[in-house]
Amino acid sequence: MNEALRLLDGSHAPPGAPLRPPETVMRLERLGAFHQTRLSFMRALLRRLKAEGWEFERPRWDISAEGVGVAVYRARGPERSYSLVAFAHDLDPALRSDRVIADAWDATFVLYDGAPNASELVRLGANVPLQEAGRFRASDLILSRANRSVRLFEHVVAALAAGRQPDAETLDAVGYLMRTTAVYGNGKFGLADRDRIADRPEFAGPFRAEMLTVWLIRAFTVDLAEHLAAARAPATAAPLDRAIRRTLGVGNATGLGLGPFIANHPALFGRWIMAREAALARVRDLAEASPETAAGFRVALARARALAAAWRVDDERQSARIAALEEDLAALAAHTEGGALDEPTPWEALYAWSEAELSLEGQEMLVSLLIEPHGALVDELAETMAIDEAPLFRIDATQGVAETIEAIADRFDWALEIDFASPEAQARFWYVSEEKLEPRLGERAREPGGDREQPLTMARDVATLHAALGAFDPDATLAEFLLVHPEYRRAVRRVQIALRNPYAEIRGNLLAADMVPLDLLRCKLSFFGATRFDPKSDRWLRITMYQHAPYPDELAEAEPDDWAYPPPPQSEPA
Repeated sequence: MNEALRLLDGSHAPPGAPLRPPETVMRLERLGAFHQTRLSFMRALLRRLKAEGWEFERPRWDISAEGVGVAVYRARGPERSYSLVAFAHDLDPALRSDRVIADAWDATFVLYDGAPNASELVRLGANVPLQEAGRFRASDLILSRANRSVRLFEHVVAALAAGRQPDAETLDAVGYLMRTTAVYGNGKFGLADRDRIADRPEFAGPFRAEMLTVWLIRAFTVDLAEHLAAARAPATAAPLDRAIRRTLGVGNATGLGLGPFIANHPALFGRWIMAREAALARVRDLAEASPETAAGFRVALARARALAAAWRVDDERQSARIAALEEDLAALAAHTEGGALDEPTPWEALYAWSEAELSLEGQEMLVSLLIEPHGALVDELAETMAIDEAPLFRIDATQGVAETIEAIADRFDWALEIDFASPEAQARFWYVSEEKLEPRLGERAREPGGDREQPLTMARDVATLHAALGAFDPDATLAEFLLVHPEYRRAVRRVQIALRNPYAEIRGNLLAADMVPLDLLRCKLSFFGATRFDPKSDRWLRITMYQHAPYPDELAEAEPDDWAYPPPPQSEPA
């Protein structure tokens, strides 16, 4: 396992570091209990921006008193600059919708490569508000749109216009002024392909261009609220208190579109998991807890308990998990104060204790808490989470049939245990909607479209491949096998990727009747750095991004990484 780690990301786990086995980590229910860590993409981005001395400005603010117009935010780094071009709209409330099929929004955005001139702003103004229906160029990196949280947005504007600060409890109940309903990149709709920016250090990590876009959108949402308050009552309006401003993030409503990504990019997803597991392994291998890391752990634990106590959702499944998490964190605090950190190899002992004593939600929160105070030890791993997947697409056809059968038995034993003749094992199918070209999940027995099923069928495909290989000459090569059975090329490729990366495959049947799609979404969003997971069904949820993080105008003086577990409100500076 350690050799696989060195091969994949160039890092070196300490000798004997206890990487958790894939059969433990890659179960869908556990993946759906992941929390953000200091390796998450938002946090890694802000650390880099701070370290490299990026500067931020708002060179254009042409927004009317009614909240309509254009603003430009510029991020200037050592070698390049980027501009968020934000278009504010007067949206009919009847048209406001979080659904991806909406065609009008309160605000639309593009992250532009460089600084757009006047003619480019005209072009962007004609296309960005149209979103998918617009025409885009390689200079346009990321496309997004957002809607106001109407009740909270109006509350904040009204309070500021009256010269007072908004109610803290009202703000906390929502956590954001606007929520994005899509953040597109990677060549979609004519935007720049990932290859165009992948070799840029600031964007070398996964989804960092998207995370920069969302962070700048957050600044726009607050600026817009303050602008409308000043326009409404110029004589009395007050700016938003900076401590209160920190409590606001950017909301996001997201659904099944996220799910297929991690299934369709096994090598990339495996890289994310490998970095997280390597970070945990490095911490568990430490012989002792230094006074600094022990203190940092206790602070993070206390703050995590406060966050869990404030985390309330309507979803019954997640509510039960939150209740278990609160109990887990109370038990963890008692165990820690009982002297657990004074023992030899305390972090390893603490993790072993959690496996016996805590729920999955609590165990994975502990993983995040163990990593948290060890930035000097683990932060470099955030730079290993991208991968060029193209070389892995090539199949090694010299591999033997018997060797491949053995590999499937080793890496996909869980898939071979599934009875795919059972209707429950193939109850669902994934497809792409014709209307919006977005992933959807159908019920095979009740809905048409199974003939257009998308290949999120890894478990079934590999099990079928295993049976076909078993009926073939065991001394043959894959080249000979695939000449007769080319339909198995994709399944063979998945097996070979899994051989190179033990964390590449989710160990679950994504077609099963009891599969919870939400677990896929939450897992991916935890790597983004999202918080306040709020399921609205088993297929979509709301989250908050960058809540408590510094704003662009604060980053030069702020600690860029001390916000995921924020201090209690009463300890915030005035």
